[in-house]
Amino acid sequence: MALFAVIGLGSFGATVALELTSLKHDVIGIDTEKKYVERLSDQISHAVIADATDEHVLEELNIKNCDAVVVAIGEDIEASILCVLHLKNLGVDRILVKAKSKSHHMILTHLGITKIIHPEEDMGIRVAQSLSYPMVRRYMALNNERYIVKIEVGQHLNGIEFRQIMDHSDGVKTLLLQRGSHVIYDVALGTLLQEHDILIVEGPVEILRKLATRFAFK
Repeated sequence: MALFAVIGLGSFGATVALELTSLKHDVIGIDTEKKYVERLSDQISHAVIADATDEHVLEELNIKNCDAVVVAIGEDIEASILCVLHLKNLGVDRILVKAKSKSHHMILTHLGITKIIHPEEDMGIRVAQSLSYPMVRRYMALNNERYIVKIEVGQHLNGIEFRQIMDHSDGVKTLLLQRGSHVIYDVALGTLLQEHDILIVEGPVEILRKLATRFAFK
């Protein structure tokens, strides 16, 4: 169990705080708006009405003892930057920040923040991906070039040898195949695919995009 702080309890911040709580972590939720704090007061470890742009307030809350801090302040870029500066002054190592704009992102980069989040942009990408590749049920970026994707086998591929699908997919590694409750970790190229099989594969994003088109529902 870890201790996290989420500063800014709007839609994004509240979602992060609740998800961390569901994962059995302790969460300190901070916001200047009473209504946001009260909304989460019974659902997370600690919900506090406080001004995170005041370094003394953050110090009193022992924020420096947190394993990581998520700055999810929305519209007020100045408040976000002030908060980040105070967190760095207090010696917080892991700071994740929600960025509102490209200029906000650039300033955060100059402040040494390496984990910058664009919730709306990220969601837009996910929606576009789901529309373009409906057979891809879930994906996770390992970095800008490599992804892990979960792909469902459609009826049109029922009985097709796995090798036919993986042809010319150099660099793609098959992590597992799930068939009902049965999981196969070493998938032989001669394996005959069945409708509703689930494949988890990892590789370069460009190769995965080409591979995904072979799984496209007909």
